[in-house]
Amino acid sequence: MKKKYLAALFSVLAATGLAATNVSAQDSDHLNRTIETFEKGDPAFGLFTGNFSLANARGLARSGLDYILIDMEHTAWDMEKLQEFLLGMTDKTAIAQQGHLQMRTTPIVRLPANGRNDPEWLVKQILDIGAFGIMFPYVETAEEAKRAVKAMRYPQPRGSEIAEPKGVRGVSPSVAAWYWGARDYIQRADTWPLNENGDLLAVMQIESEEGVNNAEAIMTTPGVGAIFVGPADLSFNMGLPGNSPEVQEAIDKVAKLCVKHDVPCGITTNEGDIEARLDQGFRFPTVGYWGDAGISGSTERNLQKARAHAGRDD
Repeated sequence: MKKKYLAALFSVLAATGLAATNVSAQDSDHLNRTIETFEKGDPAFGLFTGNFSLANARGLARSGLDYILIDMEHTAWDMEKLQEFLLGMTDKTAIAQQGHLQMRTTPIVRLPANGRNDPEWLVKQILDIGAFGIMFPYVETAEEAKRAVKAMRYPQPRGSEIAEPKGVRGVSPSVAAWYWGARDYIQRADTWPLNENGDLLAVMQIESEEGVNNAEAIMTTPGVGAIFVGPADLSFNMGLPGNSPEVQEAIDKVAKLCVKHDVPCGITTNEGDIEARLDQGFRFPTVGYWGDAGISGSTERNLQKARAHAGRDD
Protein backbone atom coordinates (compact mmCIF):
# COMPACT_ATOMS: atom_id res chain seq x y z
CA MET A 1 0.00 0.00 0.00
CA LYS A 2 2.73 2.47 0.98
CA LYS A 3 4.73 1.79 -2.20
CA LYS A 4 1.63 2.54 -4.30
CA TYR A 5 1.08 5.70 -2.27
CA LEU A 6 4.66 6.89 -2.81
CA ALA A 7 4.47 6.13 -6.52
CA ALA A 8 1.28 8.18 -6.75
CA LEU A 9 2.87 11.03 -4.80
CA PHE A 10 5.86 11.06 -7.16
CA SER A 11 3.47 11.23 -10.12
CA VAL A 12 1.51 14.13 -8.65
CA LEU A 13 4.66 16.12 -7.86
CA ALA A 14 6.09 15.48 -11.30
CA ALA A 15 2.87 16.56 -12.97
CA THR A 16 2.22 19.67 -10.91
CA GLY A 17 5.43 21.46 -10.14
CA LEU A 18 8.97 20.67 -11.13
CA ALA A 19 8.21 20.74 -14.83
CA ALA A 20 6.57 24.19 -14.67
CA THR A 21 7.95 26.41 -17.42
CA ASN A 22 8.34 29.47 -15.20
CA VAL A 23 10.43 27.69 -12.58
CA SER A 24 14.19 27.62 -13.00
CA ALA A 25 17.03 25.89 -11.19
CA GLN A 26 19.41 28.65 -12.28
CA ASP A 27 17.70 31.73 -10.80
CA SER A 28 19.61 31.12 -7.57
CA ASP A 29 23.34 30.34 -7.46
CA HIS A 30 22.72 27.38 -5.15
CA LEU A 31 19.85 24.97 -4.73
CA ASN A 32 21.15 24.40 -1.20
CA ARG A 33 19.83 27.37 0.78
CA THR A 34 22.09 26.66 3.75
CA ILE A 35 25.20 26.91 1.58
CA GLU A 36 23.89 30.13 0.06
CA THR A 37 23.34 31.51 3.56
CA PHE A 38 26.93 30.68 4.55
CA GLU A 39 28.27 32.36 1.40
CA LYS A 40 26.43 35.54 2.40
CA GLY A 41 28.30 35.44 5.71
CA ASP A 42 25.14 34.75 7.71
CA PRO A 43 24.51 31.98 10.25
CA ALA A 44 22.01 29.25 9.38
CA PHE A 45 19.50 27.92 11.91
CA GLY A 46 18.03 24.44 12.06
CA LEU A 47 16.55 21.60 14.06
CA PHE A 48 16.93 17.85 14.56
CA THR A 49 13.98 15.60 13.83
CA GLY A 50 13.31 11.88 13.98
CA ASN A 51 9.64 12.08 13.02
CA PHE A 52 9.37 11.08 9.36
CA SER A 53 5.64 11.74 8.96
CA LEU A 54 4.27 13.79 6.09
CA ALA A 55 2.61 16.18 8.55
CA ASN A 56 5.96 16.90 10.18
CA ALA A 57 7.67 17.29 6.81
CA ARG A 58 5.11 19.87 5.68
CA GLY A 59 5.31 21.73 8.97
CA LEU A 60 9.09 21.91 8.92
CA ALA A 61 9.19 22.91 5.24
CA ARG A 62 7.28 26.10 6.15
CA SER A 63 8.86 26.67 9.55
CA GLY A 64 11.31 29.40 8.56
CA LEU A 65 14.27 27.17 9.49
CA ASP A 66 17.23 27.07 7.13
CA TYR A 67 17.89 23.35 7.50
CA ILE A 68 16.60 20.15 9.08
CA LEU A 69 18.92 17.48 10.48
CA ILE A 70 17.04 14.26 9.82
CA ASP A 71 18.31 11.85 12.45
CA MET A 72 18.91 8.29 11.28
CA GLU A 73 21.56 7.65 13.91
CA HIS A 74 19.11 7.31 16.80
CA THR A 75 16.04 6.23 14.80
CA ALA A 76 15.27 3.22 12.63
CA TRP A 77 16.95 2.95 9.22
CA ASP A 78 13.95 3.22 6.93
CA MET A 79 14.67 4.51 3.44
CA GLU A 80 11.02 4.39 2.41
CA LYS A 81 10.02 6.68 5.28
CA LEU A 82 12.96 8.96 4.55
CA GLN A 83 11.93 9.24 0.91
CA GLU A 84 8.37 10.04 1.94
CA PHE A 85 9.66 12.71 4.31
CA LEU A 86 11.83 14.33 1.63
CA LEU A 87 8.87 14.43 -0.73
CA GLY A 88 6.76 16.02 1.98
CA MET A 89 9.33 18.81 2.34
CA THR A 90 8.83 19.80 -1.30
CA ASP A 91 6.70 22.93 -0.88
CA LYS A 92 5.27 23.47 -4.36
CA THR A 93 3.57 26.75 -3.43
CA ALA A 94 6.84 28.28 -2.25
CA ILE A 95 8.67 27.08 -5.36
CA ALA A 96 6.04 28.63 -7.63
CA GLN A 97 6.07 31.93 -5.71
CA GLN A 98 9.85 32.33 -5.67
CA GLY A 99 10.31 31.25 -9.29
CA HIS A 100 13.24 28.90 -8.71
CA LEU A 101 13.76 25.43 -7.30
CA GLN A 102 15.70 26.20 -4.13
CA MET A 103 13.99 24.55 -1.16
CA ARG A 104 13.26 26.94 1.71
CA THR A 105 14.53 24.42 4.25
CA THR A 106 17.52 22.21 3.41
CA PRO A 107 17.23 18.50 4.31
CA ILE A 108 20.46 17.06 5.77
CA VAL A 109 20.59 13.45 7.00
CA ARG A 110 22.61 12.23 9.99
CA LEU A 111 23.98 8.74 9.42
CA PRO A 112 24.40 5.93 11.95
CA ALA A 113 27.97 5.53 10.64
CA ASN A 114 31.03 7.76 10.47
CA GLY A 115 34.15 7.70 8.30
CA ARG A 116 35.51 4.49 9.79
CA ASN A 117 32.31 2.42 9.72
CA ASP A 118 31.89 1.71 5.99
CA PRO A 119 29.68 4.73 5.23
CA GLU A 120 29.79 4.42 1.44
CA TRP A 121 26.61 2.40 0.85
CA LEU A 122 24.64 4.46 3.35
CA VAL A 123 25.74 7.73 1.78
CA LYS A 124 24.98 6.51 -1.72
CA GLN A 125 21.43 5.49 -0.84
CA ILE A 126 20.66 8.77 0.91
CA LEU A 127 22.13 11.04 -1.77
CA ASP A 128 20.49 9.03 -4.54
CA ILE A 129 17.03 9.97 -3.25
CA GLY A 130 17.87 13.67 -3.07
CA ALA A 131 19.33 14.71 0.31
CA PHE A 132 21.37 17.92 0.19
CA GLY A 133 23.86 16.97 2.88
CA ILE A 134 25.16 14.27 5.18
CA MET A 135 26.13 14.56 8.85
CA PHE A 136 28.72 12.02 10.00
CA PRO A 137 28.70 11.39 13.77
CA TYR A 138 31.71 10.87 16.02
CA VAL A 139 34.44 11.80 13.54
CA GLU A 140 37.82 11.66 15.29
CA THR A 141 40.50 11.95 12.58
CA ALA A 142 41.21 13.67 9.28
CA GLU A 143 41.36 10.25 7.62
CA GLU A 144 37.79 9.50 8.72
CA ALA A 145 36.69 12.91 7.40
CA LYS A 146 38.41 12.22 4.08
CA ARG A 147 36.67 8.87 3.70
CA ALA A 148 33.33 10.52 4.45
CA VAL A 149 33.92 13.18 1.79
CA LYS A 150 34.98 10.56 -0.78
CA ALA A 151 31.73 8.69 -0.16
CA MET A 152 29.75 11.82 -1.09
CA ARG A 153 31.64 12.67 -4.29
CA TYR A 154 31.46 11.38 -7.82
CA PRO A 155 34.85 10.79 -9.45
CA GLN A 156 35.79 14.05 -11.17
CA PRO A 157 36.70 14.50 -14.87
CA ARG A 158 40.30 13.77 -15.75
CA GLY A 159 42.46 16.85 -15.28
CA SER A 160 40.11 18.47 -12.74
CA GLU A 161 41.81 20.77 -10.24
CA ILE A 162 39.50 19.44 -7.51
CA ALA A 163 39.82 15.73 -8.25
CA GLU A 164 40.96 14.91 -4.71
CA PRO A 165 39.72 13.46 -2.45
CA LYS A 166 38.72 11.11 -5.27
CA GLY A 167 35.03 10.30 -5.08
CA VAL A 168 33.73 6.75 -4.89
CA ARG A 169 30.00 7.44 -5.24
CA GLY A 170 28.37 5.28 -7.91
CA VAL A 171 26.58 7.08 -10.72
CA SER A 172 22.79 6.68 -10.67
CA PRO A 173 21.46 10.24 -10.48
CA SER A 174 17.97 9.97 -12.00
CA VAL A 175 15.86 10.10 -8.80
CA ALA A 176 17.99 12.76 -7.11
CA ALA A 177 18.09 14.86 -10.29
CA TRP A 178 14.30 14.67 -10.48
CA TYR A 179 13.94 15.62 -6.81
CA TRP A 180 16.29 18.60 -7.19
CA GLY A 181 14.69 19.54 -10.52
CA ALA A 182 18.19 20.00 -11.92
CA ARG A 183 19.32 18.74 -15.30
CA ASP A 184 22.88 19.56 -14.23
CA TYR A 185 22.63 17.40 -11.09
CA ILE A 186 25.97 15.66 -11.71
CA GLN A 187 27.75 19.03 -11.76
CA ARG A 188 25.90 20.37 -8.72
CA ALA A 189 26.15 17.18 -6.64
CA ASP A 190 29.60 17.85 -5.20
CA THR A 191 30.87 18.95 -1.82
CA TRP A 192 31.05 22.65 -1.03
CA PRO A 193 33.29 24.64 -0.61
CA LEU A 194 35.85 22.36 -2.28
CA ASN A 195 33.67 22.82 -5.34
CA GLU A 196 32.40 26.39 -5.14
CA ASN A 197 29.40 25.42 -7.27
CA GLY A 198 28.63 22.32 -5.20
CA ASP A 199 25.30 21.88 -3.46
CA LEU A 200 26.21 19.05 -1.07
CA LEU A 201 27.17 19.82 2.52
CA ALA A 202 29.48 17.36 4.32
CA VAL A 203 29.10 17.87 8.08
CA MET A 204 31.51 16.26 10.56
CA GLN A 205 30.42 15.86 14.17
CA ILE A 206 33.06 16.25 16.85
CA GLU A 207 31.92 14.35 19.92
CA SER A 208 35.06 13.07 21.64
CA GLU A 209 38.27 14.32 23.18
CA GLU A 210 40.24 12.80 20.31
CA GLY A 211 37.99 14.61 17.87
CA VAL A 212 38.66 17.90 19.66
CA ASN A 213 42.40 17.24 19.57
CA ASN A 214 42.20 16.61 15.82
CA ALA A 215 39.59 19.26 15.09
CA GLU A 216 41.82 21.48 12.98
CA ALA A 217 42.89 18.60 10.74
CA ILE A 218 39.27 17.42 10.41
CA MET A 219 37.82 20.80 9.46
CA THR A 220 40.58 21.56 6.94
CA THR A 221 40.11 18.26 5.11
CA PRO A 222 39.15 19.20 1.52
CA GLY A 223 35.43 18.74 1.00
CA VAL A 224 34.37 19.26 4.61
CA GLY A 225 31.69 21.96 4.63
CA ALA A 226 30.78 22.29 8.31
CA ILE A 227 31.54 21.04 11.82
CA PHE A 228 28.96 20.22 14.47
CA VAL A 229 29.91 19.79 18.13
CA GLY A 230 27.94 17.14 20.02
CA PRO A 231 28.11 18.46 23.61
CA ALA A 232 26.33 15.51 25.26
CA ASP A 233 28.51 12.80 23.73
CA LEU A 234 31.59 14.96 24.24
CA SER A 235 30.92 15.34 27.95
CA PHE A 236 30.27 11.59 28.31
CA ASN A 237 33.47 10.81 26.42
CA MET A 238 35.43 13.10 28.70
CA GLY A 239 33.73 11.65 31.78
CA LEU A 240 32.65 15.08 32.97
CA PRO A 241 29.38 17.03 33.35
CA GLY A 242 28.41 19.06 30.33
CA ASN A 243 28.74 22.34 32.25
CA SER A 244 32.24 21.57 33.53
CA PRO A 245 35.00 24.05 32.60
CA GLU A 246 36.95 21.35 30.76
CA VAL A 247 34.05 20.47 28.45
CA GLN A 248 33.24 24.12 27.77
CA GLU A 249 36.93 24.81 27.03
CA ALA A 250 36.92 21.94 24.52
CA ILE A 251 33.82 23.35 22.83
CA ASP A 252 35.36 26.82 22.73
CA LYS A 253 38.55 25.40 21.20
CA VAL A 254 36.59 23.91 18.31
CA ALA A 255 34.60 27.13 17.83
CA LYS A 256 37.76 29.26 17.69
CA LEU A 257 39.35 26.93 15.14
CA CYS A 258 36.22 27.12 12.99
CA VAL A 259 36.37 30.92 13.09
CA LYS A 260 40.08 30.81 12.22
CA HIS A 261 39.45 28.65 9.15
CA ASP A 262 36.06 30.17 8.22
CA VAL A 263 34.27 26.85 8.63
CA PRO A 264 30.62 26.97 9.77
CA CYS A 265 30.30 25.36 13.18
CA GLY A 266 27.14 24.04 14.80
CA ILE A 267 25.95 23.12 18.27
CA THR A 268 22.60 22.59 19.98
CA THR A 269 21.20 25.70 21.69
CA ASN A 270 18.19 26.97 23.63
CA GLU A 271 16.70 30.37 24.44
CA GLY A 272 19.16 30.80 27.28
CA ASP A 273 22.38 30.43 25.30
CA ILE A 274 21.72 31.07 21.60
CA GLU A 275 23.07 34.63 21.66
CA ALA A 276 26.21 33.59 23.52
CA ARG A 277 26.81 30.72 21.09
CA LEU A 278 26.45 33.06 18.12
CA ASP A 279 28.90 35.49 19.71
CA GLN A 280 31.23 32.55 20.31
CA GLY A 281 31.39 31.96 16.56
CA PHE A 282 28.80 29.23 15.97
CA ARG A 283 27.22 29.84 12.53
CA PHE A 284 25.32 26.55 12.20
CA PRO A 285 23.38 26.10 15.45
CA THR A 286 20.15 24.27 16.05
CA VAL A 287 17.49 26.34 17.81
CA GLY A 288 15.65 23.40 19.31
CA TYR A 289 16.19 19.69 19.50
CA TRP A 290 13.29 17.65 18.19
CA GLY A 291 10.89 18.73 15.46
CA ASP A 292 7.56 16.92 15.81
CA ALA A 293 4.65 18.07 13.61
CA GLY A 294 6.47 21.31 12.89
CA ILE A 295 8.25 23.38 15.51
CA SER A 296 7.30 24.12 19.10
CA GLY A 297 6.62 27.53 20.59
CA SER A 298 9.98 27.57 22.38
CA THR A 299 11.80 26.68 19.17
CA GLU A 300 9.95 29.42 17.30
CA ARG A 301 10.92 31.96 19.98
CA ASN A 302 14.55 30.80 19.90
CA LEU A 303 14.61 31.02 16.10
CA GLN A 304 13.30 34.59 16.14
CA LYS A 305 15.76 35.51 18.89
CA ALA A 306 18.63 34.03 16.89
CA ARG A 307 17.62 35.76 13.66
CA ALA A 308 17.31 39.12 15.42
CA HIS A 309 20.71 38.74 17.10
CA ALA A 310 22.30 37.83 13.77
CA GLY A 311 20.59 40.72 11.99
CA ARG A 312 18.80 38.44 9.54
CA ASP A 313 15.57 39.76 8.06
CA ASP A 314 15.39 37.60 4.92
